[in-house]
Amino acid sequence: MKYTVITGASSGIGYEAAHAFAARGKHVIAVARREEKLEELKSEIQKNQPDVNVIVKPADLSVSENVYQLYEDLREFELETWINNAGFGNFDPIAEHDLSKIEKMLRLNNEALTILSSLFVRDYEDKAGTQLINVSSGGGYAIVADAVTYCATKYFVSAFTEGLAQELSGKGAAMQAKVLAPAATETEFINRSFDNDELKYEGNVPQYHTAKEMAQFLLELYDSDQVVGIVDGKTYEFHLQAPIYPYVSRSTDSDK
Repeated sequence: MKYTVITGASSGIGYEAAHAFAARGKHVIAVARREEKLEELKSEIQKNQPDVNVIVKPADLSVSENVYQLYEDLREFELETWINNAGFGNFDPIAEHDLSKIEKMLRLNNEALTILSSLFVRDYEDKAGTQLINVSSGGGYAIVADAVTYCATKYFVSAFTEGLAQELSGKGAAMQAKVLAPAATETEFINRSFDNDELKYEGNVPQYHTAKEMAQFLLELYDSDQVVGIVDGKTYEFHLQAPIYPYVSRSTDSDK
């Protein structure tokens, strides 16, 4: 029995991705802070796909110790796909940052993603059919005003994942690494970014996708041999393509 791990699965893209993979008969390990939301997700999936096994793993991945513990807890399962979706944003001029929030964002968006990616690659890079998909953002390829630090975290996700994909390909590893870069998507992102639970996408965001639409884009990326799945920030069309960042192979004496 092989599992698809999805972090940030209690809402938004992660929640819909769990449903989308379960609809394909994939067993799911759902990770997020809010256990009650994960249990709701499990009940919904098993009502619609009774043959799908759903494992709930509550964890706050902005705490470093929890990141390592999560991976240790999952060693008993055979993993097939790992989707690092957990993350949040921030909209403020840099001089006005709430630095405690920024520290947590850096730990979740970058530190946790890097550690979990590295551990998964270490154990599974030579196993056929395995995929690592990291969720970045259109802000991982373009800097958005008043979201500079958030975009910087997503630039890291994009560069790290594209580089990993090149590295795996270069040494003939079986695993594929891919990056999903959404534009505005109707999730709780806007609420946490602005620290305002009342904000709605309708009327405040001129164009956006639903989380369900983004989960379908994620499946398209999963099914493809491309590395990047990105939403065009102007047309909102979804494109699959090769790595965007330049990649320089390191020469050795044997290459001369």
